[in-house]
Amino acid sequence: MTHYDVVINGAGMAGAVLALGLAGLRRPDGGRLSVAVIEAVRPEHDRHPGFDARSIALAWHSQTLLQRLGIWPALAPLATPITHIQVSDQGHFGRVAMHAAEYGVPALGQVVELQPVGSELHRRLTACENITLFCPDRIIRFEQHPERVTIALEGGAAFSTSLLAAADGNRSLVGQQLGVPRRQLDYHQSAIIANIATAEPHLGRAFERFTPEGPLALLPMSEGRSSLVWCISPGRAERLMAMEDNAFLSTLQRQFGYRLGRLTRTGKRHCYPLVLDEAPKPWHHRVVLLGNAAHLLHPIAGQGFNLGLRDVATLTDRVSQALAEGRDIGSHGVLSDYGRARLPDQAGMVNFTTALALLFSNNNPVLAAGRNLGLSAMAACAPLKSQLAWRAMGKR
Repeated sequence: MTHYDVVINGAGMAGAVLALGLAGLRRPDGGRLSVAVIEAVRPEHDRHPGFDARSIALAWHSQTLLQRLGIWPALAPLATPITHIQVSDQGHFGRVAMHAAEYGVPALGQVVELQPVGSELHRRLTACENITLFCPDRIIRFEQHPERVTIALEGGAAFSTSLLAAADGNRSLVGQQLGVPRRQLDYHQSAIIANIATAEPHLGRAFERFTPEGPLALLPMSEGRSSLVWCISPGRAERLMAMEDNAFLSTLQRQFGYRLGRLTRTGKRHCYPLVLDEAPKPWHHRVVLLGNAAHLLHPIAGQGFNLGLRDVATLTDRVSQALAEGRDIGSHGVLSDYGRARLPDQAGMVNFTTALALLFSNNNPVLAAGRNLGLSAMAACAPLKSQLAWRAMGKR
């Protein structure tokens, strides 16, 4: 049976970046790790994603991690920098504005479109000599043994590995088969996602506006578009999804205001329920869950993928350290070290985003007064605002 040092289930951004990072590591004898990646969906190549492209926000620290892994130069041409962030509360005076120049960085973050980035990462996976890509394919069975995990695929391939990494989303097939306990919290909100065209150029500005029903964010994208994430009650979301485009834009305009002039066009709208879904202990015998497979967050601070990327960077570091020390990279000791290193950050970000979602998604007058005093204090106090800014940039 063929043996791979690491097998990764899922070739989304987290899984692909992990594969490329691990493939660059060397054993003490100079050889490189053998990595297999399993992905059920083949990406579309050589096609511009168009107006409706889905996107994610990369924090500044995530960009530095991708730079360290040698991946950022290929992604930089596909990114739109966030140079300004404005945070405000609808109907109240609290407001905070952050500018990249204040913190000596060229951008507070970057917005990347998933389709072209996915195509580029897939191209790199295919071109890497020590990565074997099974796509399209899926796991139908895996078994844990003391010194390995054996895996069988739908396409007929069978192999073993020292470490199985699950980067297959919050409905992780691997996590489900293992029965990994999960903690869930229903926020009683839904998120509407769409791309918006505006009369005025965004000039790299991102906006997060808190409304009584939930946060509303517009992030700068390529070709003058902005990416909308609007968190509202499920009933309101259902009504908004049923509206014609012009009625939807008019409603959004009333909530967002005219910071970017008139909203002129909306792309296809998507809607999904918002829940916290995390695995408090995201590792098992020779198996580790990372990214959304380990923790699905509220999008209020845009930190979901950034948290997952820190999982990837830490696992890569722990595997590299184990190789240098001659240790088994899938051993209990290595994965326990990884877990201890990641749990404080994971728990802290879960608590932070949950607290923000609960604090800024209601119209309680006491909480409204408190949060506006907090925003005003941050605007007036440079150290407080700096803490918020660096947290938004992904630096713990």
